[in-house]
Amino acid sequence: MEILKVENLSKIYGKGDNQVKALDNVSFTVQKGEFIAIIGPSGSGKSTLLHILGGVDNPTSGKVFMDGKDVYAQNDTQLAIFRRREVGLIYQFYNLIPVLNVSENITLPVLMDGRKVNQERLEELLQVLQIKGRENHLPNQLSGGQQQRVSIGRALMNSPAVMLADEPTGNLDSKNSQDIIELLKNSNKMYNQTLIIITHDENIALQADRIIAIEDGKITRDEVVR
Repeated sequence: MEILKVENLSKIYGKGDNQVKALDNVSFTVQKGEFIAIIGPSGSGKSTLLHILGGVDNPTSGKVFMDGKDVYAQNDTQLAIFRRREVGLIYQFYNLIPVLNVSENITLPVLMDGRKVNQERLEELLQVLQIKGRENHLPNQLSGGQQQRVSIGRALMNSPAVMLADEPTGNLDSKNSQDIIELLKNSNKMYNQTLIIITHDENIALQADRIIAIEDGKITRDEVVR
């Protein structure tokens, strides 16, 4: 079942001589439950692509369909709801709110939606992410690996259809990196969530079902690994 479709996607920054084409007519589809690694050199357009897929950055041209819905045909309010409910974004630098504790950071998307927190879901995530007992800790009281677990919990809290991770292990040592990837892979299998990871780490890329390579804003390789 197709969960994501990208059609002729382009993104241009600047004008005239300063114009930069970050994405150049990119097209591909993703099946529900797939684990895809996106690789490429710095400046190739990987992060731009991920942000457009997540509804964070508007494309210059082209379309993104999530579960059959034209993402950028929505108004700003609908787009904000889409970001909170349909996608889970995980960043390299965690992006946790420093004055909120672990539980508050994880449940933030639900609270911003004006909905009641599913305590059972929260407890499940705390256990799965191995941060049970640290619910009241602030981010500065946690290790880097623990902070990234909290950011994964926040992304998972609304049970999104698609998880998007931008270099999620970029600030972690090799042990924590593999732990985080295992958590994401388990979530991918346990909840049948589609997982798209940007990575420079070849070992991580080779654990994916499929690798998409991008260079100069274009897809240069799209290969099924397993």
